[in-house]
Amino acid sequence: MKVLITGAAGFIGMHVAKLLLERGDEVVGVDNLNDYYDPRLKLARLEQLKPFPGFKFHRLDISEHMAVEDLFAQERPQRVVNLAAQPGVRYSLKNPHAYIQTNLVGFGNILEGCRHNGVEHLVYASSSSVYGANTHMPFSVHDNVDHPVSLYAASKKANELMAHSYSHLYGLPTTGLRYFTVYGPWGRPDMSPWLFTSAILDGRPIDVFNHGKMQRDFTYIDDIAEGTVRVLDKIAAPNPAFDTNAPDPGSSYAPYRVYNIGNHTPVELMDFIGTIEKSLGVEAKKNFLPMQNGDVVATYADVEDLRREVGFEPKTDLAVGIGRWVDWYKKYPGSFV
Repeated sequence: MKVLITGAAGFIGMHVAKLLLERGDEVVGVDNLNDYYDPRLKLARLEQLKPFPGFKFHRLDISEHMAVEDLFAQERPQRVVNLAAQPGVRYSLKNPHAYIQTNLVGFGNILEGCRHNGVEHLVYASSSSVYGANTHMPFSVHDNVDHPVSLYAASKKANELMAHSYSHLYGLPTTGLRYFTVYGPWGRPDMSPWLFTSAILDGRPIDVFNHGKMQRDFTYIDDIAEGTVRVLDKIAAPNPAFDTNAPDPGSSYAPYRVYNIGNHTPVELMDFIGTIEKSLGVEAKKNFLPMQNGDVVATYADVEDLRREVGFEPKTDLAVGIGRWVDWYKKYPGSFV
């Protein structure tokens, strides 16, 4: 089938595109190649996709309404995976307008493109950050997520609400994926695996927030990519058991679904650092700091709905995933920090 992937030069986007291309699908990639981090890394990811004859790339910004409208009219994708977003909790405290432009205006343009061009299924990236002030563990898609603690989280929650309105009004099948702390080869330079690995190898101290008293549900990129493709293949449908007197946040009377994609095994931050140290054979110098505003202490995914309805759950062991990450980092010729 023909799949449009926004954010195709991104960490998750490249891996999802590659998986679809390897199985014979046609992929139309979109990215604006902005400089939130070094664009050379994004271009290097695109080089991994160019050898596939079924790959086509458009450089454009999804917040530009007419450009998106023309793209859909020209390409007529059957399904869409929206991974284009301004990422990062901490950066949202410094540059909120970037999140409003891309994550809200841009996502609205994608919804309109899907609506007017007969798209069969829209799958889009949400985030574990939507759970915000909720401390009930593990995080379930059936939990209330009305208390975000960052604008980034609020923008992802807004995406879920916007998608539901289009599923209700126009019958557009939509599925949101709440990704949990993704890591692995071709990862982002602003995320902890890259920051820790580069600092340890350079002999620089690493910043350890909340004095190390944090947990994350680290999820390996291959699991994220496979889960995304599996969900894309399963078009969202109405929940026949949906009760409007007791609405379930994870489903709807409309063709709408939300799933967690996480390793459902939270890891202590100090154990995570220890795994990187062991893989590198070097001990980190640590700079212990207080909790950062907008962050959360722990994440932990309940993936029962994903397992039951899609037949998939992430399962890559942290030591295995970190080993693959470190191997890639040591071999990769570029240094993008």
